[in-house]
Amino acid sequence: MTVLVTGGTGKIGRVLVKGLIEDGYQVLFTGRRKDRVRELISSLAVSNDQVSGLAVDFTEPHAINIILDHCDLNKVSISGLVNNARSLEYLTIEDDGNICRENFIGEYIVDVVIPYELSMALVRKMPNTLKNIVNIGSQYGQVAASPRLYDDYERQSPLHYGVAKAALAHLTRELAVRLAPKDIMVNTISYGGIEGRVDPAFRQRYASLVPIGRMLHEEEVYGAVQFLLSQRSSGITGQNLQVDGGWTIW
Repeated sequence: MTVLVTGGTGKIGRVLVKGLIEDGYQVLFTGRRKDRVRELISSLAVSNDQVSGLAVDFTEPHAINIILDHCDLNKVSISGLVNNARSLEYLTIEDDGNICRENFIGEYIVDVVIPYELSMALVRKMPNTLKNIVNIGSQYGQVAASPRLYDDYERQSPLHYGVAKAALAHLTRELAVRLAPKDIMVNTISYGGIEGRVDPAFRQRYASLVPIGRMLHEEEVYGAVQFLLSQRSSGITGQNLQVDGGWTIW
């Protein structure tokens, strides 16, 4: 079975690609930069039969065709899709704390429109093989960001990120209903903050605001995707699985 992971060279994407390979899946992933795609493949040290990567910029008009053409050429059938692509460029906030229209629309396109378009393209192309769609969301698609977490709330907390992730969660529900007759399960996983590029002060503030008292560890990311791509989740669709250490329960 082949799983397509968009945004495979990012922080979450790399964890997912490695986990899927360890579980024996064949993996096709995308990244915006060719050098990062090559670097990830090299770091995995597995055969080209098990993993392949494509440089795809989803802001370009024909991005999805690159994936479909690759699948045609290499006779690849996708059984699972993980919509994880994102663009940090669109999260820029203006000096006055507002968000320009271009960035607001760009974030919505990457987080909502592209997952919709890619999902439907694969449904049309591979209606008999595609079985699971997993959309990667965020706790901020369920609740507003806490001002207590940030030194400069207006400039450090992109409002449109949460708005787009909320829309993604509803897209999941809509697609779940529409694709159920085709036996395709569609779910969202909304992650909380994951340890990485944050300073100790931020980490301490975050810990004080979440029930488990810490940020998520990278090794806690893959389990939910693993479950939703497996037969064990065959009765689950249209759901938003919160992997956030309890952030959204208080």
